[in-house]
Amino acid sequence: MIVVNVGPRSGDSIAEVLYRLPLGRASLLFVLLAGVGISLLTRRARLPGGRLPWATLLWRAGLLMAGGLALQLLDHGVSVILPTYALLFVIAIPLVRAGSRVVGLLAVALTVLGPVAWIALQRIQGVTWDVRSATAADSPSEILHNVLLSSPYPVITWAGPFLLGMWLGRLDLADRALQHRMILFGAFATVIGRAVSLVLVAWRGDPAEAVGFDRLVTSVAHSQMPLWLISGTGSGVLVLGLLLRAGTVVERRLRPLVAAGQLALTIYVAHLLVLDLLVRPEPHVLAEGIAISLALSASALIFATWWRRNFDRGPLERLLRPPWREANAPDGLGEIRTQRSAAPGRLSASR
Repeated sequence: MIVVNVGPRSGDSIAEVLYRLPLGRASLLFVLLAGVGISLLTRRARLPGGRLPWATLLWRAGLLMAGGLALQLLDHGVSVILPTYALLFVIAIPLVRAGSRVVGLLAVALTVLGPVAWIALQRIQGVTWDVRSATAADSPSEILHNVLLSSPYPVITWAGPFLLGMWLGRLDLADRALQHRMILFGAFATVIGRAVSLVLVAWRGDPAEAVGFDRLVTSVAHSQMPLWLISGTGSGVLVLGLLLRAGTVVERRLRPLVAAGQLALTIYVAHLLVLDLLVRPEPHVLAEGIAISLALSASALIFATWWRRNFDRGPLERLLRPPWREANAPDGLGEIRTQRSAAPGRLSASR
């Protein structure tokens, strides 16, 4: 995430290409994990007599929407993804108790049909949407249209990876067989999505600049197209499967990464503030980007490790607990924390 947001995003050397590998994949990994986290948070709601925590989800959605729109006013040069999370959390409420098959089928359908609808709506309207991130200065109607359709992370296409995460979160993530399937499926999807795109582009040619159905052949990062979603989400499943498989190593040897995952919202907001106040308009060359990314990453790991040794929740993560809930009220994750896969699982939790 930090590498992508720091930049630079240009250059054709091997080092520059490798540096840009997370582009279009880091954000899909986070959305996938957000879906997993929602299922972990709401697992009690699927038990007999369980209560649906709709008020908690709406509270978190409201915070993320307001915070994301405010953060977009800053000059950090990043498209803030938090408003997309907010609307996805709202969409998740009626699906919490839906059958796993329904959630899984919706994830597959939206991964394919969401991009088709994204193109069709622009063709019907005869316009090409101005892809930008809404801010707190926009009207409610502009914000809704932007987050749903015309932002860099439009819900119409990003709902597929999110729902796949919700489906995964209902499975036994500590099961070794499942972890192996995630690794194999993730690797296959990562490669096949890109490979099919390369073949189609070689056959049909590059898509025109105008938004049309010929765009469906591309797998370019943030193109909103199915082959990119398949490849990028596949890499997210691969990473998650590998971390789950290495659960003991992660928990015992990579505690700073676990701590950073538990302070994900705090680190996300903090790195935007640092980019705005101290970094921009840098970096201009790869060496600067690497140095800044390493400095930000190391600072985040050190701070997160220190904080988690002294406090149970991150500074901003505390805000995600609604004020009307008691401090010792269960959050739906208690039983998960006892599992051996707790460390990687908590990277995706609702913190």
